[in-house]
Amino acid sequence: MCGILAVFGCTDNSQAKRSRIIELSRRLRHRGPDWSGLHCYDDCYLAHQRLAIVDPTSGDQPLYNEDKTVVVTVNGEIYNHKELREKLKNHQFRTGSDCEVIAHLYEEYGEDFVHMLDGMFSFVLLDTRDKSFIAARDAIGITPLYMGWGLDGSVWFASEMKALSDDCERFVSFLPGHIYSSKQGALRRWYNPPWYLEQIPSTPYDPLLLRTAFEKAVLKRLMTDVPFGVLLSGGLDSSLVAAVASRYLVESKVACLWGSQLHTFCIGLKGSPDLKAAREVADYLGTRHHEFYFTVQEGLDALEEVIYHIETYDVTTIRASTPMFLMSRKIKSLGVKMVLSGEGSDEIFGGYLYFHKAPNKEEFHQETCRKIKALHLYDCLRANKSTSAWGVEARVPFLDKEFINTAMSIDPEWKMVRPDLGRIEKWILRNAFDDDKKPYLPKHILYRQKEQFSDGVGYSWIDGLKDHANKHVSDSMLMNASFVYPENTPTTKEGYYYRTIFEKFFPKNAARSTVPGGPSIACSTAKAVEWDASWSKNLDPSGRAALGVHADAYEEADTKPANLLNGSPQELQESALIVGTKDPATRACSGEFSVNTGLRGR
Repeated sequence: MCGILAVFGCTDNSQAKRSRIIELSRRLRHRGPDWSGLHCYDDCYLAHQRLAIVDPTSGDQPLYNEDKTVVVTVNGEIYNHKELREKLKNHQFRTGSDCEVIAHLYEEYGEDFVHMLDGMFSFVLLDTRDKSFIAARDAIGITPLYMGWGLDGSVWFASEMKALSDDCERFVSFLPGHIYSSKQGALRRWYNPPWYLEQIPSTPYDPLLLRTAFEKAVLKRLMTDVPFGVLLSGGLDSSLVAAVASRYLVESKVACLWGSQLHTFCIGLKGSPDLKAAREVADYLGTRHHEFYFTVQEGLDALEEVIYHIETYDVTTIRASTPMFLMSRKIKSLGVKMVLSGEGSDEIFGGYLYFHKAPNKEEFHQETCRKIKALHLYDCLRANKSTSAWGVEARVPFLDKEFINTAMSIDPEWKMVRPDLGRIEKWILRNAFDDDKKPYLPKHILYRQKEQFSDGVGYSWIDGLKDHANKHVSDSMLMNASFVYPENTPTTKEGYYYRTIFEKFFPKNAARSTVPGGPSIACSTAKAVEWDASWSKNLDPSGRAALGVHADAYEEADTKPANLLNGSPQELQESALIVGTKDPATRACSGEFSVNTGLRGR
């Protein structure tokens, strides 16, 4: 991953302003430690911090068209850049960079070319001929992008909030699948797939078609000129990524550069479920497996740095980002700059355990649509920023545009959990790779129950976080949380603790508004909490909160004491009501206010 920063319309274009832009761009250097670039044109600045993955020798940015009238700074990978170059034979390319096609596509087609790009990307492009500019983000929001406005009328774009938060009066998360045009002065959606309208599809399930689509998604992401590997938790999703990559690596171009044995990586507390399962998968596939350990204390010590990098106070995101952040540092120390990861599958196939309670296929499908649309705020944000903190790029095959279209066109009846038919969560994906003649994975791995990353690294990690928060946040602090944090009021001591750290780094109102809220059970959206009346009493994003579903679910009888111990405002409110209090702080903790417990897992 790279880091981009662009500013347009500055009233001050002095040397001091240039120095300020360089200083702010430097805040993104962790994303791109290999080279820095800056293009200045009048009151416009385009800066870039490069992580060199494709064409490391000549692909420095910003990039240009032939006469340098079009300038572009890009964060991402364009997997179909060679096919696009075939459509641009009358253009002269200066580098082997996959991102250079963007400048020439704009020159050839104007602003209406973004749909032609197959990849993950955020980019900002300046046309110096009329000083117009555009900015765009990939379909799902795999790469981060923020947009801000200065008091002097300037417009800002940056890969991370920290590069523009100090200099912008207001800033927002740039919407995935959208393009901003300075000529129109507004955002418009360029990504319009059939599933976006949430209409119920009716295409019959074809296991071979689904398998082929995923294999293509993995193969195109082997485009690299640097060492790479796979993040392997031992769960279904990461195991399938590793299985497909390992199977086709020998035939790929990258094998000539870095060898045909796949490298895999896993992290966890000693004795955790992920470590055991990942080792078994790695042995089966014959990968070069790297196993990393961390302690609860090491995770706690890293929390402030993690929150600074991932720029959120969402509970589940922080729980899962911390081990991923620690693992990425170890991976980078081995000289690896790119990894494949398994994010997105649970959203597409309804893999979270709460989907067991979906009342019908219509609500099941609509929930998957909501989850995919929100990925940029949760799993995509985590996977990108946790790895980019150490200059590692994460690629996610499940979020391939064509694969999503294939999977989301299937009649959702096939995705429903049906114990009477032997179908567990994500059965259609498991079945697609259940090949007796040439197995991809052992059957017990192929049909292993879902674990969220924050749970799979070791259950004591979550328990340790809660205990740590209990020591730092008092009951009275939580009772008055709505006065201190009226927007997205934290409802647990753990959430309150993360919020205080976030506010230290990002104190502006605009920053806290980039983080969504709402009640959640085992990573559901707020709407899905309605599927089971008992869930509203046990709002925790861990998969173990799916009572009666997860094999190691929290004990139902222990729910109230556990919440009270953790300082849940719902429990504290009930205690206050017993003595008839009318204290406004009590009312503020009620359901009238939004709560923030997270929306997703891995």
